[in-house]
Amino acid sequence: MKILQLCHKPPFPAVDGGTIAMNNIAHGLIGLGHQVKVIAMATYKHPVIESNLFEQYREKTQFESVFVDTSISKWGAIMALISSKSYHISRFNSPQFAEKLTQILKESSFDVIQMESIYLTPYIPIIRANSKARIVVRLHNIEHQIWERMINNEKNILKKIALSLTTRLLKKYELTILNQVDGFMAITNVDYQYFHTIYPSVSGTTIPFGVDLDQYRYTPYEIDDEKKNLQLFHIGSMNWAPNVEGIEWFLDQVWPVLLSHFPELEFYIAGRDIPKYFNQYKIPRFIIDGEVPDAQEYMLSKDIMIVPLLSGSGVRIKIIEGMALGKIIISTSIGAEGLDAVDGEDLFIADTPEQYVEAIKLCMSSMGKMKKIVKNARKYVELHHHDTTIAHEIIKFYNSL
Repeated sequence: MKILQLCHKPPFPAVDGGTIAMNNIAHGLIGLGHQVKVIAMATYKHPVIESNLFEQYREKTQFESVFVDTSISKWGAIMALISSKSYHISRFNSPQFAEKLTQILKESSFDVIQMESIYLTPYIPIIRANSKARIVVRLHNIEHQIWERMINNEKNILKKIALSLTTRLLKKYELTILNQVDGFMAITNVDYQYFHTIYPSVSGTTIPFGVDLDQYRYTPYEIDDEKKNLQLFHIGSMNWAPNVEGIEWFLDQVWPVLLSHFPELEFYIAGRDIPKYFNQYKIPRFIIDGEVPDAQEYMLSKDIMIVPLLSGSGVRIKIIEGMALGKIIISTSIGAEGLDAVDGEDLFIADTPEQYVEAIKLCMSSMGKMKKIVKNARKYVELHHHDTTIAHEIIKFYNSL
């Protein structure tokens, strides 16, 4: 089968949850013997990064990219509001990308064209005019839901109003676009049911994130009974607003409470584009490591992963990676949304400072419980998120169309 994968940012190198998800789909499909061509938008925020490994990726995927300036501007947002268009979407509408897509569709035929997120859907008319391929959109999140949750947590009234206006247009677009595609793939059953209820006649399915388990060294963590300075950590791109929001909440509301109970704890954060003002936090035992060269090695070097999200939707792939590596995860309910993992068996769910305290108490007092949790976590990923299994499910859905 010949598949064209359209991406709103380069999938390689896989530096965040979205790029990992897109890259693993291509890896899985190619591993099954299918032809995959990738066209991606390169932006200031997500540029194409050349390397020896990138050349291998380019060869396997026939990768091409087009630079698109998706920078946010007040004037652009105002013009979008005046014209009643979603500014979230219009930022990705590029004549240059449209020209490249048209050229490729005229030169080659495809069985399926997969759009990674609704940000690629403005190009549906071009695809219909130049190809007979089935169009599938992969819904990484319910995009407007992320922003609605952020609005609920926003304290600045002017920002709250502005976000409300732009989010309303995004929601209107997101809830009308699926009648233009042949099928959609949601990341979670929750997301699938949401869209299926609105568009019961459009073919849809749930296809979760997949990871190549051979690339994740499973090292079950053992807690020393004498160890009191557990290293908590968070790793994620800080150019995604929900991550920043979650860390701010954790530092303001949770970390002081944890330190009052466990003064030897340490909390580390790593990732791209960590806000400079984080350095101004005068908080004990809080360490900023910034962007790290090897995310897996960093995760393996620490004890407990913290995922304190207050907004967002879909599945956090960093949780999947942490579980695959044998890490203990403590996440908010929203952070773990979309997973069928069981609280207290595969990971911990904590939505209040008190629940974080209880989770840490268990981590420091019950070796047997911890061994069971990390073993269950790895098994959960093996059963639900193996990239080869996911690739088979994707092809099965393609064929159904």
